[in-house]
Amino acid sequence: MKIIYSKFIPFKGFRAINLFGIIVVRKDCTKLDKRILNHESIHTQQMLELLIVGFYIWYIFEWIVRCLQYRNSYEGYRNICFEREAYRYETNFSYLKNRKPFSFVKFIYNK
Repeated sequence: MKIIYSKFIPFKGFRAINLFGIIVVRKDCTKLDKRILNHESIHTQQMLELLIVGFYIWYIFEWIVRCLQYRNSYEGYRNICFEREAYRYETNFSYLKNRKPFSFVKFIYNK
């Protein structure tokens, strides 16, 4: 996985963002740990399953819906099915070895 450091991306308050399988990290952020790398690796797998473009279309659409639902952009972000799966399993370092395709679907309704 390629890692790039940036002054501007991602927004303040976030350490890293996965853009097309490339991890962009804020320069002012501490070094990435295994947990964050695992979180972003889960996103890479989700992207591949939805042929990348599908992932971003779904992500943005669901973020808008969740922002309206929770009336809060951060809560909206945290409740996107992709993020819920990645946060849930970010400390399970063998998760991707056993993960079934499209596992994020289970996180659309379940908390």
